[in-house]
Amino acid sequence: MPPFDALPSRDRPTRAVKLSGETFAMLINLSGRRRFTSQRLVLYAVLATRGAPDAIAIARDALRLFTEAHAILVNGNDQLPGIFCEELEAVYFGKEHGDARIHDFIALAKRALNAVEQGSQEGAALVDGLVAMATPLLAILNRITLVYEELSKRHASRVRKQLVGIMTDIEAIARQARMVAFNAQIVAARAGNAGKEFSVVAGVLSDITGEIDALVKEAMNDA
Repeated sequence: MPPFDALPSRDRPTRAVKLSGETFAMLINLSGRRRFTSQRLVLYAVLATRGAPDAIAIARDALRLFTEAHAILVNGNDQLPGIFCEELEAVYFGKEHGDARIHDFIALAKRALNAVEQGSQEGAALVDGLVAMATPLLAILNRITLVYEELSKRHASRVRKQLVGIMTDIEAIARQARMVAFNAQIVAARAGNAGKEFSVVAGVLSDITGEIDALVKEAMNDA
């Protein structure tokens, strides 16, 4: 399995964006927005067939937000990477055909809203079709969101392990520095007055290692 920073080989414009906890939060939020707007779109499409004021405008706005969110999640932008690993590639373009089903939903929504707005007789039937499509679509949208959440957990776990490794290395260096400081203090004490300045330097080194210990402890607690 390629690392999270790898880009898919599909012929699709995409950008290499450094992944972080903040990036994953944005991806999860955007995926959640796509779920929410799909349901909002269907609700107001139904209300539009019943003559509710502003329903068409609200439904079109939901469709716009839904479409934009999907485009960013697939293709990425300056902040988000788009599809960046095999798990996402599979859920969008594998056997569940997530991307194709989402585009079918968008196309049907456009047709339905246009028909309702124009007062066409097929408007109600198209909206019924949109309603029928909404539940299975929501299921695939939920599965995609779960993939983002799982990737986020794995990323956080990997970062924590890396941090623990770094902190362990720093602790080892601090232990060595403490030994150097301790030995230097012994040498300074044996040197008497001639070792006073050396003793001051050894004391400063000892203080620094104490600060390192405090920083390591704080970092490990936050990890």
